[in-house]
Amino acid sequence: MNNNTEIDIEINLAYLRAWADRSTFYLSKMLVEQVGINKKYSNIKKCIGINILDFDYIKATKRFHTVYHISEDTEHIKYTDIMEIHIVELPKLPQTDDGTDLYDWIRFIKADSKGEFEMLAQESNYLKTAYEKLEEISADQEKRLEYTARQKALYDYNTYMEESYERGVGAGFVKGRAEGRAEGIILTLADLVKKGIITLVQAASQADMTVDEFRDKTGLTV
Repeated sequence: MNNNTEIDIEINLAYLRAWADRSTFYLSKMLVEQVGINKKYSNIKKCIGINILDFDYIKATKRFHTVYHISEDTEHIKYTDIMEIHIVELPKLPQTDDGTDLYDWIRFIKADSKGEFEMLAQESNYLKTAYEKLEEISADQEKRLEYTARQKALYDYNTYMEESYERGVGAGFVKGRAEGRAEGIILTLADLVKKGIITLVQAASQADMTVDEFRDKTGLTV
């Protein structure tokens, strides 16, 4: 953003229960990496994490945008401004425009057709520039691949698998832990296919099934 601030923007489509821990981890890494060879705390710039989620995560509020800092529990005195986390939940965006630039940006992010993108691009020079950049990126397969953070994807996948184990044990406890774990993994793989994160072929391979067996087991029609 400027010489005194660094920003990390994340967009996630599939529900991840550990999202708060994940986002805090990567923002903390940004702080640590700034200290550099001089080992001076004075080198640290403010880090802002902007997390755009296509799922309902913060259950305690209906607001689509919430902001978090490190503060004292009782009087809410801000301890430091060095970290700031924004959570933007797309499903909570209200139908009524609140007149903010953020509202327009989230409408742009939620757009699901070329016509809607083009319409929104006419409302703002910023959105027009973003749309033109999006068109450029979409036309270039190599650039799309460059935007894939492989390490983060690996961490996410491992966490999905861990959560699937817990889901499976809960759902299939009476059948035994081994069966519950397998069931949980299959459920999670099916969810990842629905979200477009992995293909049906990849999911079947991870479950050690044929595509037809995986489709019959999960009821997927893709």
